[in-house]
Amino acid sequence: MSEPLVIGIESSCDETGVGIVRGHELLANEVASSVESHVRFGGVVPEVASRAHLSAMVPALERATATAGIDLAEVDAIAVTAGPGLMGALLVGISSAKALATHLDTPLYGVNHLVGHVAVDLLDHGPLPMPSLALLVSGGHTSLLHVRDIATDITELGATIDDAAGEAYDKVARLLGLSYPGGPIIDKLAADGDPTAIRFPRGLTARHDLERHRFDFSFSGLKTAVARWVETRQLEGKDIPVADVCASFQEAVCDVLTAKTIDAAEYLGVDTILLGGGVAANSRLRGLLEERASAAGLEVRRPRPALCTDNGAMIAAVGAEVVRAGLPPSPLDFSADSGLPVSRVLV
Repeated sequence: MSEPLVIGIESSCDETGVGIVRGHELLANEVASSVESHVRFGGVVPEVASRAHLSAMVPALERATATAGIDLAEVDAIAVTAGPGLMGALLVGISSAKALATHLDTPLYGVNHLVGHVAVDLLDHGPLPMPSLALLVSGGHTSLLHVRDIATDITELGATIDDAAGEAYDKVARLLGLSYPGGPIIDKLAADGDPTAIRFPRGLTARHDLERHRFDFSFSGLKTAVARWVETRQLEGKDIPVADVCASFQEAVCDVLTAKTIDAAEYLGVDTILLGGGVAANSRLRGLLEERASAAGLEVRRPRPALCTDNGAMIAAVGAEVVRAGLPPSPLDFSADSGLPVSRVLV
């Protein structure tokens, strides 16, 4: 059987992505971001994102097919993000995919966005050893996933119970007067700060928390602790050492993420950890995870930075896996599911 040629369409948040893969070979990955339209609001505005997807979808598809050098008639399947994500944004991508699949008379697969962050690594490093552990860290999700089979068997071992790590970065950046998105800015400023200057709390790491939330995350309390520390300094008339605050905040986030990931890998008895999602580009997270994994005799895999953020290639990669597994296409009347659980790879 020849490798399936798949188009992937992603529109779960503020990136309009169209990717094309042939099996594990990446042929095209076009992304149009509307992030600049959200900067003044300090976060993604769903209606603005949806309208941006409407404008960007067809041009992104045209650029992707031209880059890949394919004719649409050659396509074996179309995959589209069915969830989780912003409802209006998801519907733009799903409607576009349905129209294209109907026109081409091509099988359509509604797939899980979070699984895409796992599958995209196949495009860089080939098959993932099974079973593996995936740490997904992005603006809206922080999850630990037990991956036994990308197409059919993924379970969530732990997740955030409030703010995701990326959301915490954005909120801390806002209270420090920094721009949106906060992750890259805080990471850059942290390089000039002292990560031990301020001892911020590590959420859900106390003994009584570990009994119930051993592999879960919480960053809301950390964000509040940073806000109170900054407020106290201001009331005392003292300057805010922004670099030190960024470094200390980032250290608290990465300490918890990496410690729980190593604990989960040892608990499951797996040898490979996959780091995915937009925050996977964070320098301290990468460095600390690799350091702790090496000490524990574990391998860490991470897609290239351009594939860590939301994109169509990751959705095409999931599509290729479900086609290869022989799974049936999604019914044409499926809809978006903003809370789609990661255990449902396909809708």
